[in-house]
Amino acid sequence: MNAAASGVSDLRRYAWLSIGAAVATIGLKSFAYLVTGSVGLLSDAAESVVNLVAAIIALIALTVAVRPADAGHHYGHGKAEYFSAGLEGLMIFVAAGVILYSAVGRFLHPVALDSVGFGVAISAAATVINAVVGLLLIRVGRRDRSVTLTADGKHLMTDVWTSVGVLTGVVLVGVTGWQRLDPVVAAIVGVNILVTGGRLVAQSVRALLDQSLGPAESAAVVAALDGFRSAQVGFHGLQTRQSGRHRFVSVHVLVPGAWTVQAGHDLLERLEAAIRHALPDTTVLTHMEPSEDPRAYDDYAFDGHPDPFIQPDEPLGTR
Repeated sequence: MNAAASGVSDLRRYAWLSIGAAVATIGLKSFAYLVTGSVGLLSDAAESVVNLVAAIIALIALTVAVRPADAGHHYGHGKAEYFSAGLEGLMIFVAAGVILYSAVGRFLHPVALDSVGFGVAISAAATVINAVVGLLLIRVGRRDRSVTLTADGKHLMTDVWTSVGVLTGVVLVGVTGWQRLDPVVAAIVGVNILVTGGRLVAQSVRALLDQSLGPAESAAVVAALDGFRSAQVGFHGLQTRQSGRHRFVSVHVLVPGAWTVQAGHDLLERLEAAIRHALPDTTVLTHMEPSEDPRAYDDYAFDGHPDPFIQPDEPLGTR
């Protein structure tokens, strides 16, 4: 098994952990609802069902993402992770819909709650499980640049805050006796997770549209290139994108036309290695051009504007 496959295999272990946590919390929260009759706790249990579906989707996405490039997918299958994150956002919308629907019905027809203390204790235990697993998934997802695990972790943390709000409402109902407070809290929580779902969907859409690398990663690429910049060597046409855990960098390298193919090749090999050292899991594509040829500067632009990567004071060619 190669390094990439091993890495994603390790990530799948965390997806299985998420599935296990979802099954456990569904059982605990459903029992808490049956004990108390709280629509807030029912909505909390409904979101845990969504967590289970999302965790299964994450496992499938990570399994697909590990597949190597093939004849039909030259750049691999890394974007499968973005579909997972987007589907998780949509599943959050479903959970919010269930919560809001239940809240409206219970607000119109309030019901007294039973065994509040026991139900709160059970649901609190489920919340602790979600918090521990959610924080772990976010940490691992950011470390390994897995949008699937990061989204799943954020989803679980959304569930944690949902549970905190619900439990607060249930406790206040028990203290004040105002039954309509339970559905009011549930509705507030429902609106809050709608916002979280919207952010996840928006993030996935941007990634599927081949969004460029972030400022810090782009700066690392430019810093690596600057280490080779000189009176004879320059660059333009820098393009970046990310597909799942993998990054792609493309750049045009300007050198004197009198250079030999071997000299240019040696430079490109060292340059590509420097970028991969700065940003692991990066595929670097370089294109060498003679700096004296004006056509070398006219083959790339952003939205019809001149390439901003060319520095006007570079003593390269005749431009």
